[in-house]
Amino acid sequence: MFITAKSDIGMVRSENQDHFKVSMIDQTAIAVVCDGMGGAVAGGEASEIASNVVYDRINLSFRPEMTQRNIQNLLVTALKTANTIVYDKSKSDKLKEGMGTTCVAAIAEDDIAYIASVGDSRAYLLDESGIVQITRDHTYIKMLQSQGKYDENDEKVAGMSHIITKAIGTEEDVDPDFFEVPLKEKSVLLLCSDGLTNYLTDEQIYDAVYLKPLETAMNEMINSCNDSGGKDNITIAIIVN
Repeated sequence: MFITAKSDIGMVRSENQDHFKVSMIDQTAIAVVCDGMGGAVAGGEASEIASNVVYDRINLSFRPEMTQRNIQNLLVTALKTANTIVYDKSKSDKLKEGMGTTCVAAIAEDDIAYIASVGDSRAYLLDESGIVQITRDHTYIKMLQSQGKYDENDEKVAGMSHIITKAIGTEEDVDPDFFEVPLKEKSVLLLCSDGLTNYLTDEQIYDAVYLKPLETAMNEMINSCNDSGGKDNITIAIIVN
């Protein structure tokens, strides 16, 4: 098991509102990626708080002998705790009202990965058969699609593609999604902010990453995003089994 991560400010933003934390606990990989919500007030601070809170709770509480139910509870509770802290912070300071962040967090062991997410930062699984998005985007367009109301020709709807329907810190409580996926030899788990997926397709990510040197892969993807405009911060965390 190996883990690495990188973040880039992009070509337009004056501040990097993405934050990440990664580490190994014995043979288990831990990764957290958070993306402060666009132009929201204090988005960068929300992202930093959430990434630290989620990572610290996992790092302090995780034990290799934990059951699946224990790990699910740990991840979900970590995101809920981050939500409470960011939300309380936003209510205590008028200048930070509305602050929020996406969050995707993973615990990966030999043959299984556990993932919790809120927002549109994603987790992907890559193996010899291809690439699969594990997480679900909490966005306005995805909500319309799930309700059968999405019209790709509606210009008004297309302009709302950036609207997040669920985030850390914007409401008093949050219900994170939870996933568990099997890992095979040479499986790759990739976590990222939407600064990557707004520019690269799933197939482009797969071609850049799978069975490639990881530093080269991350630099290639970041450069591709920036060459295409780089309008957002870009953060990537990669775990290789």
